[in-house]
Amino acid sequence: MHAPLWVVVPVLVLVAMATQSDVTSRRIPNRLVGPALLIALATHGVMGGWTGLLGSVAGMLAAAGLLMPGYLARWMGAGDVKLMAAVGAWFAWPQAVVALLASLVAAGILATVIALRRRIFTRTLHGAAAIGFWALTTPAGSRSSGPAVTGVRFPFAAAAALGTIFTLIFPA
Repeated sequence: MHAPLWVVVPVLVLVAMATQSDVTSRRIPNRLVGPALLIALATHGVMGGWTGLLGSVAGMLAAAGLLMPGYLARWMGAGDVKLMAAVGAWFAWPQAVVALLASLVAAGILATVIALRRRIFTRTLHGAAAIGFWALTTPAGSRSSGPAVTGVRFPFAAAAALGTIFTLIFPA
């Protein structure tokens, strides 16, 4: 692993605890992600000065900001966004973007497996295409809730854990 131990241990503990909570209760508690986020920012500030702190803030904002449209469209929960903000703060810029993209790829794979197991893959694929078309053709200021989705839900924290592990093994 290429990240320092002071990043590896807390970020792995964070995603493990978040996954356990998300799988069992379908919630990622603020009492977990809030302190993790603040500790990440403080640690980067102590270890890297202003440059470290700014990198951590940039990672937090990038990870959370890129997930915000999904939250606003009600395709994911606020806990998912806050978890990725904390993960982004631990990884800092630009590794946070790698972790987010790896997590989104993992989420796509998990969603595909779930759709195949529930025998709704074709319907899910059509729904994804409708969402993509809607997102590309509807002006941002006039967007409503968007097209209907299949309702396939899964704990995003598991995808975040997989994306985090991938990022630790294969850094940018």
